[in-house]
Amino acid sequence: MSKKDINSYGAKEIQVLEGLEPVRKRPGMYIGSTDERGLWVMIKEIIDNSVDEAMAGRCHNVWITLHNDNYISVADDGFGIPWDIHPTVKKSALEVAMTVLHAGGKFGEGAYKVSGGLHGVGASAVNALSEYMRVESKRAGKTFYQEYNEGKPKFAVKELTKSDEPTLFHYHYDWNTKSGVRTVFKADSTIMSAVEAKFDFVSKQVKNRAYLVAGLFFHLYDERTQEEENYYFDSGIVALVKHTNKNKGTIHSPIYIHKAIDNIDVEVAIQYSEGFNPNVESYANVQATNDGGTHLTGFKTALTRAVNDYARKQGYLKEKDENLTGDDTLEGITAVVAIKMDSEQLQFESQTKNKLGNAEVTPIVSQVTKEGLDNFFEENPVETRKIMEKVIIASRARLAARAAKDAVLRKGAFEGGGLPGKLADCQEKDPTQSELYIVEGDSAGGSAKQGRDRKFQAILPLRGKILNTERARLDKVLEFEEIKNLVIALGTGIGDSIAYDKCRYHRIVLMTDADVDGAHITTLLLTFLFRYLPELLSLGYVYIAQPPLFKLARGKEIAYAYSDTERDLIVKQFKAVRQDNIIIQRYKGLGEMNPEQLWETTMNPENRVLKQVTIDDAVMADETFTMLMGDEVPPRKKFIQTNAKQAILDV
Repeated sequence: MSKKDINSYGAKEIQVLEGLEPVRKRPGMYIGSTDERGLWVMIKEIIDNSVDEAMAGRCHNVWITLHNDNYISVADDGFGIPWDIHPTVKKSALEVAMTVLHAGGKFGEGAYKVSGGLHGVGASAVNALSEYMRVESKRAGKTFYQEYNEGKPKFAVKELTKSDEPTLFHYHYDWNTKSGVRTVFKADSTIMSAVEAKFDFVSKQVKNRAYLVAGLFFHLYDERTQEEENYYFDSGIVALVKHTNKNKGTIHSPIYIHKAIDNIDVEVAIQYSEGFNPNVESYANVQATNDGGTHLTGFKTALTRAVNDYARKQGYLKEKDENLTGDDTLEGITAVVAIKMDSEQLQFESQTKNKLGNAEVTPIVSQVTKEGLDNFFEENPVETRKIMEKVIIASRARLAARAAKDAVLRKGAFEGGGLPGKLADCQEKDPTQSELYIVEGDSAGGSAKQGRDRKFQAILPLRGKILNTERARLDKVLEFEEIKNLVIALGTGIGDSIAYDKCRYHRIVLMTDADVDGAHITTLLLTFLFRYLPELLSLGYVYIAQPPLFKLARGKEIAYAYSDTERDLIVKQFKAVRQDNIIIQRYKGLGEMNPEQLWETTMNPENRVLKQVTIDDAVMADETFTMLMGDEVPPRKKFIQTNAKQAILDV
C-alpha cells in the first residue's frame, strides 16, 4: 500500500447516516442479545474492524487482551482512523466514526471494498453499550485519542502525550507500529447481563477468525489468568476443515476451490469422513452465516449436480437408478463455503448477519463449485472413487431408513395415537405445559409413575443403554426399540420429515442414576438428540434431572443433599443444635427412592433442580461428541487423561 493510498483515505471517506440513541434503547437489534453472546458480538465488532483492514491488504496483526475488571482491548497495525475535521459534521472524523451510527470508512467510495460490517454499526454501537471506551488512532507518526462514557465523548479528540496514559488498566502488548487503532471498552452492566468475557469462548471465536483470514496474526492474552494463544493459518479454510475432521477418519485429502466471478470471490473447502453427519459452515465477508443463505444454496446445488454427473458418467449409477439426493451427497461431509464481495452490495437478512440474501451469489457459487468439483473428480480418480462409494452407500441407507421411518409413521406417532405401551402419558395436551421424564430402568420408572403429577408429567422408562447413535445410520437407529419408542412418544418424527412444532412436550427431562452407568445413558441420549433431533436442544426443551446423592436423617428430621459439600453443611447444621446419631444414606439409584421421595426431591417443580442443555457452540459440540462417542480411541484416551483429576469417583 503506497503513501498515496494512505493519504487518500481521509475524513471525507467517513459518511454519516444517523445517531446512537437507538442502540441503548434496543440493544438486541444491534448485537442480538445482552448475554454472553451479545458480549462476544461487541468484541467481534471491534476485531472485525481490524479484519476489514486486513482484507483491504493493510493490516497484519491483531492484539486482543482481556484485562482485569472486565476491560477488553483490541489493537492492530492497520492504517488507523482519520482524525482530521469531517467536512460535513465539522467534528473530528475519529469522533464521528465512534459516536454516530452508520458512520465509517466502509460506507465510503472504495475505502473498504470488502467488509464484514455491512450495516456499519461496529465500534459506534459498542461505544453506546459501554460504560467506558477509549480509542487511540496512530497515523503519520502521531497518535490522537478520545474517551467516552455511554457513547458520549468526555473531551474533544486530542493528540496523545505521556501524561495521557490510562490509569484504569494497563496495556499488555507493545504497540510499536507505524499506524493502527487501539480500542478499549468496558460493557455497561446496566444494559448487558454479561460483562465478563470467558477466555475459552473468546479464544475459539478468534481462532475461527484466523482460519477465515489467511495470513493474519491474532494474539490473545488474558491478564486475569496469564493465558495466551496465538493464531496464524496460511491455508485458511482448508486448515479449518482439517481441524474439524481431526478425529473423524477422513477418506481423501481436502478439495480446495477458489475463483472470483463478477467481483464475487468464492472459496470452498470440502472433505468427506467415515462419519454420517454433515458439517457445512458458510461465511460472507468473514461473518458466519449460521442460517445459510444464497451462497449455501449455490454450493449444495452444485455438489449434488457434480456428484450425479460423475456417478452417471462413470457407471456408479445405472440407468434404472434414481438420482442421488442432496442428503446423500452431504452425508459425512465437512465443508466451508466463504464468499467475499463489495460490502455495499452485500445483503444480510438481519442486523446480526445470520443469513445471506444476495440472489446473484447463488449462480456464481454454483458455477465455481461445479467447475472445481468436475476438475477434481477428473484429476483424482482414486480419491473420487472413495467419495462415490460413500454417497452410493448413503443412498442405499436412505432408502432403508425411509422404510424404517415409515414403520414408525404407521404406528400413528404423528397423530398422537398408537403411543408406546411403556409410556405413562400426562393428561395435559398443551405441549408448553407438558413434561416427559425419560427414566432409566423399570424400577425407577415405577416409582416415577407413582410419584409424578399425572396432570402434566409423562414417564417413559428405558430398559438399559440405548444404541450409540454416533456410529449408526438412521435405518439402524430405528431398529432399536427403545429409540423408536422415544421418537413415537415425542411426536416429532425423524429423518427428512421432522416436524418440531409437533413435539408433544416442551420439557424433556433425562432422569438417570447418579453413577457412571447413569452418566453413560445420559450421554447416549444426548448423542441421539444432538445427531437426529438437534432443534430440541436449540429450542431449550432438553433438561437433565439432578436427583439427590444423600438422605440425612436425625429422628424425624430429614434433609437431602445434592453434593458432598451440601451434605457436610447439613451435618454441621444438625450438630449445631446438638443432634447426634445422624443417619446418612447414599443413594445408588433412583429405584432406591420411594415415589414420595422421588417426587419431593427430583420431580416437584417447587423443589427440584434441573439443568437445561443448550448448544452455544455447535462446532465444539460436534467435536466433543465425535471424540467421546466415535471410533477413534487416541483422542478419547487423551481427553480422559487430561480430565481425570476433575472426575468424581463413586467408590
